[in-house]
Amino acid sequence: MTARAAAAAEAASRPRVVIFTTEEIVLPEAEKFLSPGFETLFFRTWPDVIPSLEREAADALLLDIDTVGTTSNDGLRAMQQVREVVPDIVLIALTRSTARSLQMKASQYGADEYFVAPVDFQELRIVLGRALEKRAMEIEGQRVQEEIAAKQSFCELIGGSEPMQRVYEAVQRVAGSNSTVLIRGESGTGKELVARAIVACSSRAEKPFVSINCSALPDTLIETELFGHEKGAFTDAREARAGHIELAHTGTVFLDEIATLGLPLQSKLLRVLEDHSVTRIGGKTSKKIDFRLIAATNEDLEEMVQAGRFREDLYYRINVVPIVLPALRERPGDVAILVDHYLRLYCAANNVPLKHMDPEVLEVLEQEEWPGNVRELENLIQRLVLMSDGPTIKMRHLPQRLLVSSAASHESLLIPEEGIEFDEEMERIEAAYVMAALRRTGGQKTAAAALLRINPQKMKYLCRKHGIQKV
Repeated sequence: MTARAAAAAEAASRPRVVIFTTEEIVLPEAEKFLSPGFETLFFRTWPDVIPSLEREAADALLLDIDTVGTTSNDGLRAMQQVREVVPDIVLIALTRSTARSLQMKASQYGADEYFVAPVDFQELRIVLGRALEKRAMEIEGQRVQEEIAAKQSFCELIGGSEPMQRVYEAVQRVAGSNSTVLIRGESGTGKELVARAIVACSSRAEKPFVSINCSALPDTLIETELFGHEKGAFTDAREARAGHIELAHTGTVFLDEIATLGLPLQSKLLRVLEDHSVTRIGGKTSKKIDFRLIAATNEDLEEMVQAGRFREDLYYRINVVPIVLPALRERPGDVAILVDHYLRLYCAANNVPLKHMDPEVLEVLEQEEWPGNVRELENLIQRLVLMSDGPTIKMRHLPQRLLVSSAASHESLLIPEEGIEFDEEMERIEAAYVMAALRRTGGQKTAAAALLRINPQKMKYLCRKHGIQKV
């Protein structure tokens, strides 16, 4: 490498610092102390600064807020504008004002550091270097956090546990096909989110996605909602109407809680799936529909088939590619990830500062069974964000039910279902304390007795009682 090329490479690696001021006396000092370690760019006209930052982002800006406009408020607004254009820039405010209120305002408007004239540029160079190092570490930390978050989420699904990783893999494998998918899992596990993830990764991503909750519609309405009707097909059918399956042409139909469909509707749905054509209620002709079916249920379909409550042929028609969603209690480590996600989501949604979870509270949440799964946890976090005071959510903010269940779990560890032999358990605990005290004191019985706050004679008695010779 030539000397010129080496110099060019060194210059390219130096932080780029933009300096704005109309005071000519500042420039020689800034040039003297900053140019050796930084690539410096000087501006005397403020309208030129923002376009320059938009063309080539700088690492830092030294902004003389007194010279942007007619008042320091113009300089404060200029800082805010810079922060919007280049959020990660290190912003140092220069001023001749000694007012503390201005320093506070500068910080509120985005200043990282604040210098009052006359500026010691030797000190400023040191402060600037440290600020740039700190910002570089923050950016790297943010990048690492984003990488971690990417591994802990997929589309709108959140979770980094092994069971959820298997779900993500299954979604990616099945997304490229047109096969029917049956999503199974307890209520609140996120079955519709999985359906949407499948669609988002498929060639039908930009096509209609029609979601139907079969359990939310009465039997008298669900048939016309699914298949549509012609004008005059029944009393209130004043005009023809396409059903949800017809509206999903070229796209995807998601039938949630498919097990709640009655047997007559199951028969009609089976014919639609076999022929991919729909005949509206009161209609005489069928219409070919290009759609992919994704179904979901929290019921035991095999048991329903055995009981005659779900058609066996429909079961085999929809159970082409099953994806089983784990319950939240089966997802180790995911409660903390979900709590962090929902705290950020609902604090932002409600315009409140980001709240944090006391470690003791998080421990209680991780021990909970969560019968309502992710939906129950989400509702709880939303309530805690709104109802808790202060920046930290503490034990006193938790619902009584959670505190009681946590206490019960600790009691079950203390006393198992089969019970204990109380006298034997007390003897074991007594011997354990004696051994621990002796180990702590290097086998010195007098010192061990003092540690347990008993007299030395009792210590000797306990050693004989439990057959402890030495440790």
